[in-house]
Amino acid sequence: MKKVNRLLSFALCVAPLAVLAASAPTSGSWQFAVTIQQGLPAPAKDGRLFVILARTNNPEPRFSLGRTGLDAPQVLARDLQGFAPGAAAIVAASAFAFPITNLASVPAGDYFVQALFDSSADLRSPAAPGNLFSKPLKLHLAPAQGGDWKLELTEQIPAKQLPAETAQIKFIKIQSKLLSEFYGRPIFLRAGIVLPRDYDRDPARRYPLWVRIGGLNTRYTSVLSLMDPKSELRKIWQADDTPRLILLQLDGAGPFGDPYYVNSANNGPFGDALVQELIPHVEARFRAIGQPRGRVLSGSSTGGWVSFALQVFYPDFFNGTWSSCPDPVDFRALELVNIYQDDNAFVNKYGNERPSDRDPNGDVRLTTRHEVGVENLLGRGNSYTLSGEQWGEWNAAFGPRGADGLPVPIWDPQTGKINHTVAEQWKKYDLRLVLEQNWPTLGPKLRGKLHIAAGEADAYFLNNAVHLLDAFLTQANPPFEGKIVYGMGKGHGWFDLSLRQTLDEMQAATAAK
Repeated sequence: MKKVNRLLSFALCVAPLAVLAASAPTSGSWQFAVTIQQGLPAPAKDGRLFVILARTNNPEPRFSLGRTGLDAPQVLARDLQGFAPGAAAIVAASAFAFPITNLASVPAGDYFVQALFDSSADLRSPAAPGNLFSKPLKLHLAPAQGGDWKLELTEQIPAKQLPAETAQIKFIKIQSKLLSEFYGRPIFLRAGIVLPRDYDRDPARRYPLWVRIGGLNTRYTSVLSLMDPKSELRKIWQADDTPRLILLQLDGAGPFGDPYYVNSANNGPFGDALVQELIPHVEARFRAIGQPRGRVLSGSSTGGWVSFALQVFYPDFFNGTWSSCPDPVDFRALELVNIYQDDNAFVNKYGNERPSDRDPNGDVRLTTRHEVGVENLLGRGNSYTLSGEQWGEWNAAFGPRGADGLPVPIWDPQTGKINHTVAEQWKKYDLRLVLEQNWPTLGPKLRGKLHIAAGEADAYFLNNAVHLLDAFLTQANPPFEGKIVYGMGKGHGWFDLSLRQTLDEMQAATAAK
């Protein structure tokens, strides 16, 4: 969790600014002709072409792609097949446009325009290696006059290399046999590692493994910021009396966005790849305990859901989860949508637009319709299902795969009408339902392993689903003997324990008994 209103956090070189005036304007007609620079290593590819119009060039328009607020740029998009140097792609008034769908209504004025061609198959992100973009161009837009502009894709996002390592920070990249077989091409698992202080002093010592999952789309390279000299984690990690663990940061990136690390009809066997391939590799290389008692999980938001789900789906493999403000753990409250009973995701039973984001005072910042609209813009086929963002990633992780090999939408991208046949197939990832249906078997294995915290003023209403889970667990037999805690007036990201307190509890859980 969440969300597309965040600024896409990829660091790329700032391209020089040029100025281009409209040529041969035609009254009321817009047209952008986009080409790829000759000589650029860009074989013919399928993908989605964006033309982004922003009021500012700081940041470049491409960095604002996906914003949802008042500063969101005007964007046009269309899908292309076999786009390569030598061809011109026309983006005209018939293209998908958002947030203003009628280009004649776009206010006149000066804009910075930039084109971006997203063609990656392995990483659903505008920042994916190999994607092409143009240098920003400044133009004066007068909708009543129209215009005919030419844009050339001259820049390419370079291939990503593993960052430089230090004595404590390491990086992993392994080819997954399970995922490569599923996709029919090489698929790699990446992870960041933070070793405990004084790791090299005792070569015989073995350590518990702390599997940490970040928020939506958090990359494995986040260990660099976690260990920044000014970070809270580094100060605690390096202290003399801090519990000594190995931190494994998972990578929140995949062909459909964040894979949520469960076995999925669309994403493939990410859960099995984690427990059968990545974790054993890390434990063998870095002297982890390598036993179930020595593996613990934590996460917030998306990471809160993933950490909880991994404990539920692999109850004998992990020894406890500390999950904060998890994504919906009960699909009767997918934010404010009950996917089993509601008819429409965009409009509630009172006929009002359904909120999806609120500020600390309760004012609505986003509606579900608007948020899905932004994802429709980002997704190929004008559908949120391929956006690589929140609603699309849930749909890919939890839903069925269609005959075309793509995720089947749980609701219509344009109208929000829910497909209840598809919703039935989501039930295998409804964590409250999974627990309730399998508690005689799961209960004894999960006793004392579940720790959840949720703020009662969560921005995305995630506390609602936690209460539904709580209603079952508090009366479950055998008792779950875990902990569910609520923070009155607390928002998204709140946890009842400090980082040090969490590490102390993890150490106690992993101690030999």
